[in-house]
Amino acid sequence: MNRLNKLFESKKDNLLSIYFTAGYPELNTTLDIAEALEKAGVDFLEIGFPYSDPVADGPTIQHSSEKALENGMNLNQLFEELIDLRKRVSIPILLMGYVNPMVQYGIERFCKKAAEVGVDGVIVPDLPMYEYENLYSKYFIDNGLSNIFLVTPQTSEERIRKIDSLTNSFIYLLSSSSITGKNLQVSNAIENYYKRIKAMQLKNPAVIGFGISNNEAFTKACEYALGAIVGSAFVKFLANDNYLEKIPEFVKSIRP
Repeated sequence: MNRLNKLFESKKDNLLSIYFTAGYPELNTTLDIAEALEKAGVDFLEIGFPYSDPVADGPTIQHSSEKALENGMNLNQLFEELIDLRKRVSIPILLMGYVNPMVQYGIERFCKKAAEVGVDGVIVPDLPMYEYENLYSKYFIDNGLSNIFLVTPQTSEERIRKIDSLTNSFIYLLSSSSITGKNLQVSNAIENYYKRIKAMQLKNPAVIGFGISNNEAFTKACEYALGAIVGSAFVKFLANDNYLEKIPEFVKSIRP
């Protein structure tokens, strides 16, 4: 049982996850931000590794990726920063990014290094399911890493069930097919989509992301899933002065 599974066993609702981009707003602050978020009560974290062409991301996270790359962030730098991860942070940690930097680094090497520093799972929006299953799954499994798949309102039931069979932690339910950073508009269609997923009785829990930026959206998402992920709203918040001191305030604005 990895840290993610232990978390899901011990806490059954209102889980809060936060995403931030490693190397933004400054280099060498990854662990400082992660530690502050854990102290503020966040349940698990997604640390993004920047890429020059982040196709699923809106302007806020794109800007953070550009700035992080300018600051000198890359996978070597990130793994260097994460060496002391488990001395300072105990909650589950996921790395999130695109497949191109992983392939350049070497996917087997990436998985080994992630496990070595204490990472629990990886989210790669543009990694095809076929390639994961037939080429790379052994590296994830051998290193105890969960691979998190994304589901959108357009994903077929057949594909969702296949994703469920390949998953050992949770399914990332996108609130829409949009890019990150669009505010969640809960329509009848979205509610029906959430209900459809819930009715499928998948073996893995769902966590909702994209567009969760305030308490109202977080609360609504938690009606249909185990929890929700906040990304762009937090990345935007990191532009504040003294952002580390203000993290508890931000977290309380999402989940009082």
